[in-house]
Amino acid sequence: MTEPIRRLALVVGARPNFIKAAPILDALAQIPRIEVTLVHTGQHYDPLLSDVFFDELSMRTPDVHLQVGSGSHAVQTGRVMERFEEFLIAQQNNGRPIDRVVVLGDVNSTLACTLVASKMGIPVAHVEAGLRSFDRTMPEEINRVVTDSLADLLLCSEPAGVENLRREGRGGRQIHLVGNVMIDTLFAFVEKAQNRTILEELNLLPGGYGVVTLHRPSNVDDPDQLRGLIGVMIEISKQLPLVFAVHPRTARALEEAKLKRQTNGSQIIMLGPQGYLDFLALTSQAKLVMTDSGGLQEETTALGIPCLTLRSNTERPITLTEGASMLVGNDFDQLRAGVEAVLDGDYPNGRCPELWDGRAGQRIARILADSLGLPAIEPVPALERAAA
Repeated sequence: MTEPIRRLALVVGARPNFIKAAPILDALAQIPRIEVTLVHTGQHYDPLLSDVFFDELSMRTPDVHLQVGSGSHAVQTGRVMERFEEFLIAQQNNGRPIDRVVVLGDVNSTLACTLVASKMGIPVAHVEAGLRSFDRTMPEEINRVVTDSLADLLLCSEPAGVENLRREGRGGRQIHLVGNVMIDTLFAFVEKAQNRTILEELNLLPGGYGVVTLHRPSNVDDPDQLRGLIGVMIEISKQLPLVFAVHPRTARALEEAKLKRQTNGSQIIMLGPQGYLDFLALTSQAKLVMTDSGGLQEETTALGIPCLTLRSNTERPITLTEGASMLVGNDFDQLRAGVEAVLDGDYPNGRCPELWDGRAGQRIARILADSLGLPAIEPVPALERAAA
């Protein structure tokens, strides 16, 4: 008797999701009897935050685009819920019901699609489950906690995620330590990225500059905090040129506070949002990174690049205990000291954590197949898309 087709809906909505989805899609494509519908909610809709990733990561075009756009957390979450429910109902009515929904990370789309699927009785798998900052002022923390409370398959990127979930009463076959799928994509593309010409275009040498990203409200919404950060960046740039990849939210804050002009004459290179390959070219060859991004904490850990994290907490503690990341919060003296330590060669070296090996997507695909009752499969080959 032929095994029935099992149908997954894999949800992406924002820049980090695309990077995580690519290796999962690759691995699932090699498993018979699984049909994957790629659903793009449109939470990130700017081409440089969305479309370019599909091109550069050789990802297939989304099967469904919900086109929710921007809005407050409530508005955006509500739109995703409404439109994702319509999609799931249409699949049922067409005789092609979704057997499992797969969500990634901690964005509003993750929460919204988990809520809809759970209320419709469709099981949910959460990739990057169990991460906790223990800071409920972060919208992402609310998204993580609620998603994990509803998902029945919890796929963790680091041991701390497993420990957090067990403390919250989850256990048994629900929890799987699979490694970091974002690092699959990084390892697959880093060589290709370093062959890009962006360093030459910016007159930079490998190891001769730093990279800065800022987007969290705690750093960019308070004009005084942002003004202080810009001042410190100008100081640092006198010793080390800085590439500042400016998020749209940050660009608005700089404009409103009239701070952009302060960087004139400094060694700060202001760039808009970058595609995946150009940005990886910059971060992978930097002397150091200063950021409030969770994903960059992980990528610098895998690359062995010193990372000064402009936050007072992190949901990714392995980047502190094993990686080369250090929390500096909003302490400008600590930020200066961290930069000096890097420049003096006194900054501690990190290492790439176990299971951050480029094969997390393969492990996830096998677990998803098992959860759908499909027969055991052989491991699929290592990712080689970047060479294509």
